[in-house]
Amino acid sequence: MISKGKLILVPSVIAQETQHKVIPLQVKNELKDVQHFLAENIRTARRFLSSLEIYESIEPLDFKILNKETRREELPDLFQPIFNGQNIGVLSESGCPGVADPGALAVNYAQEHEITIVPLVGPSSILLALMSSGLNGQQFAFRGYLPIEPKDREKAIREFEKESLQKNQTQIFIETPYRNFALFSSLLKNLKANTKLCVAVDLTGQNESIRTMNVREWQAKSIDLPKLPAIFLFHAG
Repeated sequence: MISKGKLILVPSVIAQETQHKVIPLQVKNELKDVQHFLAENIRTARRFLSSLEIYESIEPLDFKILNKETRREELPDLFQPIFNGQNIGVLSESGCPGVADPGALAVNYAQEHEITIVPLVGPSSILLALMSSGLNGQQFAFRGYLPIEPKDREKAIREFEKESLQKNQTQIFIETPYRNFALFSSLLKNLKANTKLCVAVDLTGQNESIRTMNVREWQAKSIDLPKLPAIFLFHAG
């Protein structure tokens, strides 16, 4: 009977051209023998693996798409190399697979089928932002994206602030870069003046900026957030 392969969770960069700074040697060593990959975007996955300079050529590598449109019934075919005894690497577009990422679908399937999962160390914008925010790192909740509609977004902010106060809990959000300022404006408009707010922009990148102030202090400044990946955190108190 053929032994199953493993599902390798491969961290990617969260800022361009930082692979040699933030991707550990362990990741490169683990990937040398991996020939099959599941990725959100094949083009960027190929470019990232090529940048690691661990393969003589990436042309022989096999890539399949795993994204938010992937259906559960497609997974047996995607996992065929593992059932044939070969490892599969899962690549996120940014950061760590399975965290706010479609890779969670593959990990869930692997757990159900008793497939060994190997999570590799790499950059996570969520944890890096929390670490550097000065906010409560003992109790926190990651909320992903807030609603796009302004009224729904403002309602969610007020509800999460109330929960933050009741549970002594840091609330963490992400947003697409072109909506950074809209979310930031909503936070300043709807949070109480003494709530602490952290904005972490372009983590690990050349334009990295991490700042925590209470809402009153943010309101006193003229802020123009760049259209770069950002994490927003707040803690009511």
